[in-house]
Amino acid sequence: MAEQNCLVTNDWICGEYLRTRSQELIDATLEHVGITVVSVAIGVAVALPLALLARRFRFLAGPILGVTTVLYSVPSLAMFSLLLPFFGLSVSLVVTGLVLYSLTVLVRNILAGLQAVPEEARDAAKGMGYGPLRLLWEVELPLALPALLAGVRITTVSTVALTTVGAIVDYGGLGTLILDGLDTTFKAQVLTASVLCVLLAVVADLLLLGLQRWLTPWTRAHRVRTGRASRKAAVTKVAEPA
Repeated sequence: MAEQNCLVTNDWICGEYLRTRSQELIDATLEHVGITVVSVAIGVAVALPLALLARRFRFLAGPILGVTTVLYSVPSLAMFSLLLPFFGLSVSLVVTGLVLYSLTVLVRNILAGLQAVPEEARDAAKGMGYGPLRLLWEVELPLALPALLAGVRITTVSTVALTTVGAIVDYGGLGTLILDGLDTTFKAQVLTASVLCVLLAVVADLLLLGLQRWLTPWTRAHRVRTGRASRKAAVTKVAEPA
């Protein structure tokens, strides 16, 4: 009986809300996931050429990193207001804003990953006749993957959170439910949508972590070898006579 009346009493935890609004929650979650995936994918597609430019022409590195940092510092409401004349009240407005916010992390991580590629690996590939594109695709990008995917993980988690701001134009996924719940003091809706948003961020991070470990098995092997070498050195040092 208490569960059936929780909507009337406006409880924070309400099973009846989950039962009667399940489709609304599913639709909002799918919208949230869709906006996040599209924004991060476009962000990577834009950040990669920018990172390549910054690496190829070093005098551009400062301006590129500076502009992306300035974009990230713009408050979300101001960002959406500046983009409004170009995109109107649409999902494109939200996606474009999220893409601009993602660039500062993605460009920096991709650039750091590319710069960390050993020069010996590049020289060996060139000696084998690799051209610039093949060198990038088969040597540099694979070796830069750990840094690139680390940036994607950070960006995805932050994008899941920032997507909620899209509620101001009615394209915020779970954020729309949170905003509506706050406007109507609907406690169960606010709590449920907030918890789902946090769960989305956690699940996305775990999935990307698994993808990173699967795509970069050599990093685990390196850590194992390093750990074994450290333990061996410690044992040898202890065993040495005083």
